[in-house]
Amino acid sequence: MTSRGPEPWVRLSPFYPHGGIPIPLTSGAVGASVEGIWQALKVFESADVDPGRLAVTSMTKIKRTVRRYGPVRGHRAGLTGQELLDYPTARKQIYLPAYRWVLEHRVPDLVDRLRGLAAGGIVLLDYTTNGDPADTSSPLSHAALLARYLTGRWPGPEPA
Repeated sequence: MTSRGPEPWVRLSPFYPHGGIPIPLTSGAVGASVEGIWQALKVFESADVDPGRLAVTSMTKIKRTVRRYGPVRGHRAGLTGQELLDYPTARKQIYLPAYRWVLEHRVPDLVDRLRGLAAGGIVLLDYTTNGDPADTSSPLSHAALLARYLTGRWPGPEPA
């Protein structure tokens, strides 16, 4: 699940540059990675969206920090959206759709392999265990999201 993991599992990392990932709430625009999309739409006290994050393919130097830009004001509802989304809403409307799209369109082979392995019992590890987008006390766990996807318990509505 980590950006430093071995092949092929590193491809499950939200930092992995699959390319062509549709940007939620932005018709026709794509990003290289889920994390790049998330960071691109983040709005700070002293900085608005950063479309340059959408093209980052190195899996490093993607994050934008409060140390550099000041407090986070929210996430823009699309690259040119006027609305600023609060953290839980941004998770539901930006992060979850982008990560689910990757699971369904870029790594379905790995998802199927994990489903097969899960029959014998597997453990997915991550830095955190938070699989609830509404719980903003800690970062979302990609392993927890993946486990929820594998077991049909994806948080939020089914995609349109």
